[in-house]
Amino acid sequence: MSAEPAAAVPAAAGADQRGVRTVSWADWTVVLLKPDCVRRGLVAPVLAWVEEAVQLVDTRRVKPTIEQVFAHYDDMLPLSEELGRDVPAELRRIYVGQSVVIALGHGPDAAARVRAMVGPTDPAAAPASTIRGRFARDSLRRAMADGRLVDNLIHTSDHAGVVERDFGIWYGPDLAHLLHPEHAPIPSSAGGNS
Repeated sequence: MSAEPAAAVPAAAGADQRGVRTVSWADWTVVLLKPDCVRRGLVAPVLAWVEEAVQLVDTRRVKPTIEQVFAHYDDMLPLSEELGRDVPAELRRIYVGQSVVIALGHGPDAAARVRAMVGPTDPAAAPASTIRGRFARDSLRRAMADGRLVDNLIHTSDHAGVVERDFGIWYGPDLAHLLHPEHAPIPSSAGGNS
């Protein structure tokens, strides 16, 4: 899989001066179901929750490259001292050779809507009405005591401003056709698909 970001691609929004269609990234989100989610067999129930907020245009199981993982977590890489653990080593331990599921979601205000249902990073602090609160078993406290990163099942695009970057990491320009309108009808109700 390519780690290059997708730029102007044939997609669901308007066109620029050159006639190249551009993407309205506010209507998209990229969902990453982490190895702990896959290992525990929670892919289907977690994606069912996500589908309450957005339509899933694509879902695929992949074995990520270390380049994809490091690009995805580039903000965490320099935090080893602050977090009290070797972040690059932990990311290798968690992801190398493991399967993850990536999904591409579409709908109004997609990133914010899915982020709201994911819950806080620490599953122990997540309300039961969130994905992490309902399905996660770990806690930041336990992870810190063990000297590891927390297992919290899922990551989604933090906000609309990072969706293009996330798409580039996990899908890349070769899969830009997924952003065509016929692949991404907008859910008919604010609550998602019925």
